[in-house]
Amino acid sequence: MSGNDIVVLGRLADPYGIRGWIRLIPFGDDPLSWGSMPVWWVARDGEPWREVALKGLKVHGDGLVVALEGVADRTAAEALKGVLVGAPRAALPVAGEDEFYWADLFGLEVVNTAGERLGTVAGLIETGANDVLQVVDDDGGERLLPFVAAVVLAVDRAARQIRVEWGSDW
Repeated sequence: MSGNDIVVLGRLADPYGIRGWIRLIPFGDDPLSWGSMPVWWVARDGEPWREVALKGLKVHGDGLVVALEGVADRTAAEALKGVLVGAPRAALPVAGEDEFYWADLFGLEVVNTAGERLGTVAGLIETGANDVLQVVDDDGGERLLPFVAAVVLAVDRAARQIRVEWGSDW
């Protein structure tokens, strides 16, 4: 399966315990629903995706931990730190009217209400309050825009554009 068919759902972080469990940093609102997918796809950035069976997914404290087939101890879990977790787009539910998979926002052009091009979405940051768009302009400059209704007025996936209430000099 090509990388274009995979939607990145999260990233594996630090090991949890000594039996191969790993902390998961989700890039979405409902990561517990991923437990219904018996197979996850994993890869380091830029490497080919490979299938791995999910053995367990549970809430622990204010986060999530996962157990994957073939990861039996802490050493094996440590080797997966930073690995991306994904799923084929066909295996995911269709996003609602005002819902978006982060993967669908990458590369979209960002234009303000004055018609000025601010750049393209290069990444997203999850914060405690709201998600933040990382917008990079043609000169490599970066803007961080809160992904909230007061700033993001419209996302037009077909036109590959996000319209925002944000000044070019901010």
